Amino acid sequence: MTDLVSKRCLRHSQREAVALCPACKHYFCRECIIEHQGLFLCSRCLNAANGGSKKGRGMIGVIGSLLASAAGFLLLWMSFFYLGKLLLAIPSSFHEGTLWSSFR
Repeated sequence: MTDLVSKRCLRHSQREAVALCPACKHYFCRECIIEHQGLFLCSRCLNAANGGSKKGRGMIGVIGSLLASAAGFLLLWMSFFYLGKLLLAIPSSFHEGTLWSSFR
């Protein structure tokens, strides 16, 4: 077995290695290694173990994202719309200062 203390991370040469990836046989620091099913793997090997790169969301995912975006936009628009209606409902005497003179 090799001396792990003398090894350096493949991606961060200034950091000492804490684990050896069993798949690619490279050394990595704490930041670069991930525990997966009892093994410490690098991110590249973990991605390969999980079936490659990210898969597409499919049509349902795209439609869901569009609906969520539309609902967010509608909620934002309604908030500004009703805030504007509230501001328009404030009487002009409030802005002129004559409203407060009636309370004296």
